Amino acid sequence: MPSSRRPTRPSSSRRIAASPNGARIRSSLVGFNQSNPIEKVAAAFPKVRFTLIDGIVKLPNVQSVLFKEHEGSFLVGVLAAMASKTGKLGFIGGMDIPLIRKFACGYEQGIKHANPKAELMQNMTGTTPAAWNDPARGGELAKGQFDRGVDVVYAAAGGTGIGVLQAAKDRGKLAIGVDSNQNHVQPGTLLTSIVKRVDLVAHDSFKAAMDGSWQSGMPPCSA
Repeated sequence: MPSSRRPTRPSSSRRIAASPNGARIRSSLVGFNQSNPIEKVAAAFPKVRFTLIDGIVKLPNVQSVLFKEHEGSFLVGVLAAMASKTGKLGFIGGMDIPLIRKFACGYEQGIKHANPKAELMQNMTGTTPAAWNDPARGGELAKGQFDRGVDVVYAAAGGTGIGVLQAAKDRGKLAIGVDSNQNHVQPGTLLTSIVKRVDLVAHDSFKAAMDGSWQSGMPPCSA
């Protein structure tokens, strides 16, 4: 999830695909909004292999990798409920899309599993890609939740989440990071982080291409 999730123009992938190395080159792109560019370029360069992370393209030279974000979110939901003293938990998402709803759903189920009486407050930052890069708005949403009693907040919002973590530090609340270990962003404020390990997926994908085991479609780790 969420890095900045900026759109990638087809020309970028096209330049890679058209390089002198030809079919040996592989392109690995992250983000649901890379699906359309990859679909166009992969169709134009059928001998080049592509791995798409967080999206699906059904072409014979495209590997699509999805994650079980809801499962990791369930676990941090359990931890959040156990750590909360008020019984009020928060979730702040980036762009309002099914992927982020998946994070929120797993988080809510984990909270309810640990504390059926706990209350979850949710906010999405927006409905356009700009929602991934608005830390000021993330901070405002977090402060609004803290004012209503939330003492643990989970941010799945890309760059917007930086503002959430800052607000949590300023108010002395706990926060949950996403995609990578974000403890270094605000040491002492992070309860935990849900780690997605996109780096391992990219590494394994390139390695598979080199040793001949790369396959199109959805690999076993996909959900």
